[in-house]
Amino acid sequence: MHDLWQEQRETRRAAARPLAARLRPRRLEDVAGQRHLVAPGAILERMIRADRVGNLILVGPPGTGKTTLAEVIAGETGRHVERAHAAMMGVREVRDVLERAARRIEDSGRGTVLLLDEIHRFSRSQQDVLLADVERGTIVLVGATTENPWFMVNAALVSRSTVLQLEPLSESDIVAVLRRAMRDPEGFPGVRVTAEEDALALWARRCDGDARRALTALELAVGSSPPAEAVHITRELAAESIQAKALRHDASGDAHHDLASALIKSMRSGDAEAALLWLARMIEGGEDPRFIARRIAIFASEDVGNADPQAIATAASAWQVVERVGMPEGRIALAQATMAMAAAPKSRACIDAIDAALARVREGRTAEVPLAVRDPRGTARRVLREPEDGG
Repeated sequence: MHDLWQEQRETRRAAARPLAARLRPRRLEDVAGQRHLVAPGAILERMIRADRVGNLILVGPPGTGKTTLAEVIAGETGRHVERAHAAMMGVREVRDVLERAARRIEDSGRGTVLLLDEIHRFSRSQQDVLLADVERGTIVLVGATTENPWFMVNAALVSRSTVLQLEPLSESDIVAVLRRAMRDPEGFPGVRVTAEEDALALWARRCDGDARRALTALELAVGSSPPAEAVHITRELAAESIQAKALRHDASGDAHHDLASALIKSMRSGDAEAALLWLARMIEGGEDPRFIARRIAIFASEDVGNADPQAIATAASAWQVVERVGMPEGRIALAQATMAMAAAPKSRACIDAIDAALARVREGRTAEVPLAVRDPRGTARRVLREPEDGG
């Protein structure tokens, strides 16, 4: 009876899991996208087939399959799996995992894979606890992160790991994932789900390469429909079932710097259309408009300079409008300045000249100001003071 109750509880827990978790692939060949890693002959496929999987850090945007790949790797290698989320795991819990892994090797010779989600949220002390056992091979670490591991993860851990970059899924990959979910008997038991091609295309476009987001929309569309043996998803239902696009942007993270760089490089190359796209991404992602105005003002002097002396005035005016008027109206001034910078001729003569002058000042001996260019009033004052000083 106890076993029956336990089985019922496990069944209920499994049924309560989100669709994306229930249908997570278990084999490498079922992983959507990431062909540069999982296709026959690709690096990850070779590592798994040769049973030579070492420490890995999987980097990529949300919904690209980092956790899925980690689970597949653990399952394919036949090692014991310890799962943890960095935000929920303290130093004591880390030590417990390492002690169990050490005993497991001693007792049975079986290795342990530690699947650590959001590894960038581990504190330095937690990462340091892992380091020695990672180096000794007590565990194989498979970490997943959306952040740049070279900045957010202990350098010693990164140097002992292979960093694999995951890319956003293509629209065709997303459609394939949705079709598989509609066919899978574990997806919607007892319900036959079909969808219009336009509905699938809309989800694939709006989810921005995030398979989890697409599956969440599918689950909501089916779950919000009247109970029936068959559910047909129209384009209208699909549009209602996916939330507004959540742009990835972190004012202190990589996306912040990447988008600013994209804006500047697009203005530098004269591509106003691309520059406006990156500007829109920054605005919609919640970037501080004053930061954007500062970057445009810097660009006006650094990249346009005296090739168009009016550029700095345009940038300064846009900054002033943003400060005084605010958003959303400030977006128009930012767009106007962005387009002006992209169209302006470019010259780095100003920045090159001042940098050269600063270098001469820093590297050379301090020179007195020649008499010919001194302030005559100051010279006169010094001359008048000399008898008094010498007196």
